[in-house]
Amino acid sequence: MSEQEIICGIDLGSRSVKIALMVLPKREEPLEILRLESLDTIRFYREYGRKQGEKLVVDFEALGLPVVKRLISTGYGRNTLELAGGEAIPELKAHVLGAIYQTGLTDFTLVDLGGQDSKIIQVRKGKMIDFMTNDKCAASSGRYLENMADILDVSLEELGQYADAPVELNSTCAVFGESELIGKIVEGFPLAELAAGVNATIVKRILPLLRSFTGEFLVFTGGVAHNHAVAKLLEAGSGRRIVIPQSPQFNGAIGCCIHGESRDT
Repeated sequence: MSEQEIICGIDLGSRSVKIALMVLPKREEPLEILRLESLDTIRFYREYGRKQGEKLVVDFEALGLPVVKRLISTGYGRNTLELAGGEAIPELKAHVLGAIYQTGLTDFTLVDLGGQDSKIIQVRKGKMIDFMTNDKCAASSGRYLENMADILDVSLEELGQYADAPVELNSTCAVFGESELIGKIVEGFPLAELAAGVNATIVKRILPLLRSFTGEFLVFTGGVAHNHAVAKLLEAGSGRRIVIPQSPQFNGAIGCCIHGESRDT
């Protein structure tokens, strides 16, 4: 595969860096995903990036990636350090482009729950018309689920299996939520109800935010979208159809590639 034919999209997340490689198509052919890869954010900066002037140079060879024709970045870290040889785009734009590409929908509400932040975006006719973001509190993010899974001594995959008979958890703060969960453990609630309670708490925080966002479809992306229980509870609580793309965690990186492909050559 020639290096002139590849676009690289990088989503610089707070917890992980997502990389998408997509092949530049010939005329009238669809953009094709070549490779998706996720790396711990600290490891990415420590092992594969070096600051040169005011920009970050990525060592693609050390990553085992080819030299690419276009490099587009977005995400949590894009405002602090721009990637050398690339273009940075707003994360909301990247996520909208990624969701449209992955689902084929042009009218939907995007709910993106990432490692440390959350985004809700209203999309109509393929354009963003409204949005709401939260990066001040980790209570509706993957970080919250990780912490709660550690307390329950279960994997994130197992945590995501429980949706029925959730124990009531009322704290709106991730830190105090941990103390509340420990209290419920002491009271003797079974694991299934405790885990379901954690998942229900995520949804309980999102549903009020969705009231001002209309539409039939909720496109659910971000790492939390891998939690089947959260998706189930979100669908039931919102009364809307949940659509989870094939690669929800890579949605922003894929959107970067779509932006790169749409530029004039």
